[in-house]
Amino acid sequence: MTVSSAAPGFRGHGKRVASSQLIDAVVATLAVSSFSLSIAITITLLSSSISMAMPG
Repeated sequence: MTVSSAAPGFRGHGKRVASSQLIDAVVATLAVSSFSLSIAITITLLSSSISMAMPG
């Protein structure tokens, strides 16, 4: 009986799980989400600094 040096279920070459289009879509989604989050934080900080500068 021959014992395989590889872990069970991991013989041979690795196969690509996700297509490059899916990876590109995920990367684009993360980029847009990061950009919109930074815009929201910027607007929040600007509005709070403007409201503090206003005389009460």
